[in-house]
Amino acid sequence: MSSPRWPVVVFDLDGTVVNTVPLIIASYEHAMLDVLGERPGPGEARGWIGEPLYTTFGSRYPERARELIDSYVTWNLAHLPELLEEFPGTPGLLRSLRDAGARLGVATSKRRSSAETTIRHAGLEGLLEVTVAMEDTTVHKPEPDPLLLALERLGARPEEAAYVGDAAVDVLAARAAGMAAIAVSWGAATREALVAARPDALVDTVEELQALLLP
Repeated sequence: MSSPRWPVVVFDLDGTVVNTVPLIIASYEHAMLDVLGERPGPGEARGWIGEPLYTTFGSRYPERARELIDSYVTWNLAHLPELLEEFPGTPGLLRSLRDAGARLGVATSKRRSSAETTIRHAGLEGLLEVTVAMEDTTVHKPEPDPLLLALERLGARPEEAAYVGDAAVDVLAARAAGMAAIAVSWGAATREALVAARPDALVDTVEELQALLLP
């Protein structure tokens, strides 16, 4: 079996490990229609993916942020089982990394309850040793704090770890943390935005990611 290029790999969750992009966009649309009586503009909600909910709603609708978050969370959890999609090959990649001796974790902007529910419904329990969620740090990506906390909990150093994500903020956070920054193009961000963030590697398929992580 191949040895992992990095002994520790931390992943973003939404749009990277699992395809929650349709669910997230639908949740944003529901919350805004429910609370504000309007929908986000074309492509607007996709651009919010990766931000904590309180950042998204608090910066745009501060007086209604609490209502919007509650509406989003309630609808999102209710519809997660039917709208959650798998990126084909991702569970196999995680198993291969684990079997090769890599230690795996997640650093996400999702709330812990949502992150753990997503991981459970995706059948990934037991593959990811550590989950750093929104509540665990006071600042979030593109700041490095969530990634560094994941490394601390894994007992790892930045120079021996990679972070894999689908957004420019993921690349920026990895670079700020001193980790290898790997971008995947199958999530919410455009390929152009990922290239502009200057990751150490940009992959277009799970097979390419596996070849990079398990050379």
